Amino acid sequence: MQRQNVPYFSVGLTGGIGCGKSTVADLFAAHGATIVDTDQIAHSLTAPNGAAMPALVAEFGPDYADARGALDRTKMRKLVFSDAAAKAKLEAILHPRIRQATLAAAAEATGSYVIFAVPLLVESGGWVERVNRVLVIDCLESLQVSRVMARNGLSEEQVKAIMATQATRAMRLAAADDVIDNNGDLAALAPQIAQLHDLYLAFSKRMA
Repeated sequence: MQRQNVPYFSVGLTGGIGCGKSTVADLFAAHGATIVDTDQIAHSLTAPNGAAMPALVAEFGPDYADARGALDRTKMRKLVFSDAAAKAKLEAILHPRIRQATLAAAAEATGSYVIFAVPLLVESGGWVERVNRVLVIDCLESLQVSRVMARNGLSEEQVKAIMATQATRAMRLAAADDVIDNNGDLAALAPQIAQLHDLYLAFSKRMA
């Protein structure tokens, strides 16, 4: 279980699009966990005057910044979906900055343990070794599609195209130490999270 040499117990929370990562993270936060959300950090890095924007503009050109000076996410998304080299360049700029910011946020954590919410934890490679346990939020792929269609107004084809760029359900489950089943409603999540919270609290106290 022990994979890293840091003074806090940490969990890497992940799941495919539409699996309910944000909902689960919020419920863990209500139990007293510190949540470090890499998506939120990435957004702050690419917001107007974000720390990554000068490097992104230098690499991709001013057309990839919008009128506010933030990353034009729609334009960048189209580029990296069609150009693997561009995707690699984007990741080379963002990933080290995201890692630095997540570690800084974790170092200031006041919760009973730290949960890193990382949508692409399995895909990114290095995260599995940087956390004590990997928690996967799992649901049927058909449910992922219907949830994202309802939430984001995307077509079924668009959702499936996004899913095709992510790790498969089987790959995520193979990387998991713990799994939360989110095929049901909110009420079905609560007892699963309470049980895992008790487990993580025990691990955290043991480390301390």
